[in-house]
Amino acid sequence: MKLENKVAIITGGTKGIGYGIAEEYLKEGAKITICSRNAQEGVKAAKELGKLGEVLYLQADVSSIKDNQMLVDETVKKYGRLDIFVANAGINDPDKTHYLHITEEQYDRILGVNLKGLFFGGQLAARQMVKQGQGGAIVNISSVNAYLALDSQMCYTTSKGGVSQLTKVQAVALTPYDIKVNAICPGPIESELMRRVGSDEQLFNTVISRTPIGRIGTPNECGRLAVFLACDDSNFVYGQSIYIDGGRSFQAFPVPGYKTVTDEQYEKLMELEQK
Repeated sequence: MKLENKVAIITGGTKGIGYGIAEEYLKEGAKITICSRNAQEGVKAAKELGKLGEVLYLQADVSSIKDNQMLVDETVKKYGRLDIFVANAGINDPDKTHYLHITEEQYDRILGVNLKGLFFGGQLAARQMVKQGQGGAIVNISSVNAYLALDSQMCYTTSKGGVSQLTKVQAVALTPYDIKVNAICPGPIESELMRRVGSDEQLFNTVISRTPIGRIGTPNECGRLAVFLACDDSNFVYGQSIYIDGGRSFQAFPVPGYKTVTDEQYEKLMELEQK
């Protein structure tokens, strides 16, 4: 088992990608703490995950430094140590507000969870790892939208771009303490968000048309990558943002065979691509 006797905190570990990471960590022998803001959802997830191993659920808001400290303290109280911190919790803007109309409240809410939460959550986890003196690993969850420009999610994409840069500077700062830091940048992954996208057939087909592999990924595929980044197999991997996206980040035009626009528009796109 690649994570046997390791202790991990997985923020937002009650659903989606976080849940997939939690499953894969437990399969590899880790003891885990998961958190969310929804206690009912969290207790249910912890009960299900508990069939695979030892799980602690804590209700927390990762935009709060106090809550992040509580996650570290309670994890150490239960398990005696902390080896891995997976900063997965994140939110987007369901209203798809245009840049000209985004409010300070929207900005603070999304950046507070997606960037501030990772910044200080990682800091507090690293302090514990340094105190233990045995190194550790931090895995940040970024997004393919750290690279792609998505104007309907201005705050979200801005925050994810920040996560990728944060990952680099964290890695530089923490290398002397044998704490490796890397990020995972998921593309279209089966999740609550993708289910909302899937309810709009045209939008879903547009996403798939720009994903060369022709399907969406699974949370457990992200989980297996998160295992790699946390275990000794990746000990020479530092400060990287690894894309797990079926090719979404580099596919500029629709893949032939996926017609999500009119035939006339599609032919024009193909002509441009050939040029």
